[in-house]
Amino acid sequence: MKLFDMLTRADMQRIKSKTDLPLLIEHYKKEIWQWKQKESKWLSDKNLLEGSKKTIEELANKLVEISKVNSDLKKRAQEAEGELTIIKGIGNTSPEMKALQKKVEELKAELARVKEEHQYDNLVHQQELKKALQR
Repeated sequence: MKLFDMLTRADMQRIKSKTDLPLLIEHYKKEIWQWKQKESKWLSDKNLLEGSKKTIEELANKLVEISKVNSDLKKRAQEAEGELTIIKGIGNTSPEMKALQKKVEELKAELARVKEEHQYDNLVHQQELKKALQR
């Protein structure tokens, strides 16, 4: 952009007469300072934007990574639940488990019978002891 394109006709007349040259210089110094302020703001905004872009990219990458881990964990949890269901189903209905349950019931019945016999024997012994002490 040319300097003379920004000047008005009156400005051009003053330059020609060279009477207001210091005023014109001061005016352009102010204008240059304003443009430098704008440029500084633009650079600051540009740096902020670039920093924000990097932060967003890093967060996006972390989100993708976390999503993958989450997906893997969900898959593992589903597999574990499936295996647990299979184990529970097989454990309670398998022939081995049924045989063990039957054995437990038999042992419980035998224990009850032995306790009963033991109580009877104790009762008999107590009666014999009473008789022996009474003599």
